Amino acid sequence: MSEAKPMDVLERAKKVFRIESDAVLALCDKLDENFTKAIDLLYNTKRVVLTGMGKAGHVARKVAATLASMGTPAFFMHPGEGLHGDLGMITADDVVIAFSNNGQSEEVLRIIPYLKHFSIPLIAVTGNLESELARQADAVLNIGVKEEACPLGLAPTASTTAMLAMGDALAVVLLEKRNFRKEDFALFHPSGSLGRRLLIKVQDLMHAGETNPVIHTSKTFKEAIVVMTSKGLGATSIVDDAGKLKGILTDGDLRRILFAGTCDFNALVIQYMIENPKTIYPDTLAVKALDRMEQYNITVLPVIDEEGRPIGMIHLHDILKAGITTMRVNNKDS
Repeated sequence: MSEAKPMDVLERAKKVFRIESDAVLALCDKLDENFTKAIDLLYNTKRVVLTGMGKAGHVARKVAATLASMGTPAFFMHPGEGLHGDLGMITADDVVIAFSNNGQSEEVLRIIPYLKHFSIPLIAVTGNLESELARQADAVLNIGVKEEACPLGLAPTASTTAMLAMGDALAVVLLEKRNFRKEDFALFHPSGSLGRRLLIKVQDLMHAGETNPVIHTSKTFKEAIVVMTSKGLGATSIVDDAGKLKGILTDGDLRRILFAGTCDFNALVIQYMIENPKTIYPDTLAVKALDRMEQYNITVLPVIDEEGRPIGMIHLHDILKAGITTMRVNNKDS
């Protein structure tokens, strides 16, 4: 092997970016009624099966994951495995998307008779409009590129980038056509940050029952401190005879009272409580509770029912521990 010539690394990388970005931009001029037909087929199907060999197969696998996360049921089937029994996973209600730059991948072509037998629609994503795959397809999405970024013209680079962009275009257009919302996306990503923000509610994190610090207005300041200490939330709700919230006493209030030197431990707690405290409803998103805490610079919120009774308490630490971070939400309290 001969010694490689010196090269400008940054300029070579920039050339790759230019070639691949040009390949993607060129797709705009290649879009035609085939894309519209593909969208119609995908929108009206129950499930999408994606397939492809080699690098095209890797792209197909990624596009399948993107479609599935955006509300279009989809999965990847390796064409080689399909020829050895996995074709049974494809039903007459499915649509197949086959990725192949040259459109002549033997394994992909060999599954076409099965699709034709069951009248299963086929969408081809290929750079060769004269290929057998293109001729057999119900819709052909042209991802042909002028050149690959690979200087040898061997490794698929710009072509796979174009494939990926075309797959993303299908997924995004379908998302909008289905009126897919952030809340829907969160359902498919319950462990992600968006899922946590849009799925976890106050009732999922609040301290209720025996762990909910509540004391009656007839109790003393000292008894309130005991409840606060035993429950470990740094606050206690204070209720009247009907069990409705009248006020709250927090660690911060306690420190201010002690610092002022005017506390009477035997006085009724109502003398020291904060009336009309900020509250939250149990079916409110936990991220909304976090927004409220940050807005008013507080760390706890009594959770009340429709009758104004404190049925729980949520602490800032509970929300942060659940991995929820601040975001703007449009949801109003229930």
